[in-house]
This record gives sequence, structure tokens and C-alpha cells, in this order.
Amino acid sequence: METVTDEDFFAAVPLFSAFEGVTDAANYRPLPDGWVLALADIVGSTQAIAGGRYKDVNMAGASVISAVLNAVGKGDYPFVFGGDGALIALPGALEQTAREALAAVQVWVEEDLGLMLRVAIVPVADTRAEGLDVRVARYSASPYVTYAMFWGGGTSWAERQMKRGHYAIERAAPGTRPDLTGLSCRWSPIDAQNGEIVSIIAVPGEGRPGEEFRDLVNGIVAITGEQNRGSHPVPAGGPDFAFSLHGINREAKATAPAGRRLRQKLFIFLQLAITVLCYQLGIPLGRFDARRYKRDVAGNSDFRKFDDGLKMTVDVDAEHLKRIETLLEAARAKGIARYGLHRQASALMTCFVPTPISRDHMHFIDGASGGYAVAASRMTGKALSTAPTVV
Repeated sequence: METVTDEDFFAAVPLFSAFEGVTDAANYRPLPDGWVLALADIVGSTQAIAGGRYKDVNMAGASVISAVLNAVGKGDYPFVFGGDGALIALPGALEQTAREALAAVQVWVEEDLGLMLRVAIVPVADTRAEGLDVRVARYSASPYVTYAMFWGGGTSWAERQMKRGHYAIERAAPGTRPDLTGLSCRWSPIDAQNGEIVSIIAVPGEGRPGEEFRDLVNGIVAITGEQNRGSHPVPAGGPDFAFSLHGINREAKATAPAGRRLRQKLFIFLQLAITVLCYQLGIPLGRFDARRYKRDVAGNSDFRKFDDGLKMTVDVDAEHLKRIETLLEAARAKGIARYGLHRQASALMTCFVPTPISRDHMHFIDGASGGYAVAASRMTGKALSTAPTVV
């Protein structure tokens, strides 16, 4: 039997392309022994959201993925974006590299975004010592991008340990900067077309997920599937060419030191101008095709995922939302699931684009007024008010 190396592990996990496959245990493979989980989340994200800074929170969460993947050479490793945080699974041989990247991004988030990032490295072996597991599946969102789905309870346990202050890593020196090449947040919020943008989190009730929880997930996916493209919040042709000045400022902060940010902003504006011109004229610029890129943005977006529970940000009308809420409330009453749900007028997109020439650029979707963080707060019973997001 051929041995799969750590570097090839995720690429060797079988692909599935129908999202309903997230509940099929046959699609999941256990992470190899010796792997680690690199985790991060924003401390006090609820206060930042209440102050209208959810785009900053999203930027910080996506920066974790960018920093770690850039540090390890952009290998094909499983990760998940959670709105106000992220998780990346890596071979143990890359633990020190991941520690340094997390420490650097922690300093950058604090110094440049004014937010506090909590970071940790948790051995997968420790989750298994608790009787849990970290199993990963590989969902093909498009022919060019795959996203990891996690099941087994291990990632949720690791997150709880991080929030309790366990597995913390040593801080980097002030002024340390991570490599955030490819991190981008240029797009303006994307308005709902069907009704409202709804961020939903549903996790199993007490105990392990059973057949009833799988039925709940499949039921929700089926309802969202009745609307165009599974209630995808990004139009099939891609988002409109509407760009956020605040987002461009954030991107310049991420990709250039203080003394070079004006030049970086001018470079970004030049890129945008060329992109729009090429799109309107319908002509490629070398290997870059603006119309194809815009379509790929929609196909490559991660608007739904599974990380020890269902997370999705969808565009649904009132009738479909009512049916989803009815399913969720019935499952909650029976102890099958806990859930949180947040409604808003638009979606936000934060991107990881190592190169626009390649078609494997990734786009992380969340609600524009609190999204997953507000949904999670409602699931745990914490009160949270929201303010308009600064975009």
C-alpha cells in the first residue's frame, strides 16, 4: 500500500462536490498522528462588532490563514475561516513555522488593526486523548478551489482550550510583521438579492452528532438549494465592481510597511483601474481575464462549510428563512442541536489571492453586520447589539 506523505495528505483526501456530502462520514479522513492545529480568534470581537468594525474582524481572521500558509510555502493544508478567527491543520514538522507566523500576525493585528488576537497550537493527539478526533473532508467548491470540512469534535475542543488560555504561544517582538501577501479586502458589501443575508450556525446538542443532526443539516441544505445556486450570496457573474476605500486602506496596511503604504494604495488603485477597463472592453491582459476572474470569485467563495457543525451565510427570502428557523427550533427543542442565526442586508468578502493569474484564488464570505460572530453569540445566549459596519 502506497504511503501518503504529510505534504500530500490533504490532496489525497477524496473530493466531493455536492455539499450534502458534509454529513457523509465516508468523505472524512482522520488527520495523521503528529499533526497540530494552529488556531486564532479575536478577543472582544463582540465589542468590535458593536462598534461597526466587523470588516476589521474579518480581515484579522483571514490574515491568520494568509500568514500561516505563506509561512509554510502555500502547501495544500486544510483550514477553515470562522469570521472572527481561523484554524489551519499542519504536520508537526511545521509547528515551529506556524508558531512564528501566528506570533507575527498577533502583533500585526494589535498594532495595525487595534484588535487583540488570541493564538494557540494544539496537538491533534491531545484531542484524541479526550476521546475526540479531527477528521477532514475535501469539498470542491469549484473546479479550482477545495475547502476543508472538519468533523469529530476535536476542533471545537481545541478552540475551547485556547479560549481558556491553554496552549498559548510566546508573543513576538513589537513591530514584527507577518507575510500577508495575497490578503485582500477590496470589494464593497454585496447586497442581498433574494431577501436577506442570513448567517447560520448549527452544532450538535449534548453528545456526538447522530442521524437526527445529519437530517437537520441535510434539511437546511435542501431548503437553501431551492433558491438560485443554493442561496449563494455572490451573483453568478461575480460581485459588482464596487470597491471599498476603507478596504483598500486595510489591504495596504496588510501588505506594506508604514513608509510604503501610499505607494501600495496607488498600486492597488492602478490594478483596479486596469481590471475594470479590461472587463468593460472584454480583452485579456496577458493571462489575466477580468471577466473570467469575476466569475471565478463567485465559484470559489466559501459561503457554506462544516466545522463540527454547519456554518453558512446565505441569501434567502422570508418564506425559506421561516422554514429554516422552524427546522432549527424543532431540533433545539428536542436537544438535537444548538443554533444561532443573524439576519443582515448584505454580505462581506475577504480574499486570499496569491496571484490573480492563477484561478485558485479564495474568497471568504460572512455577513456584513456581525455574521458568524453574532450568530455564535446568540447560540451561547450572550446579548450583542450591532452597529453599521465600517466598509
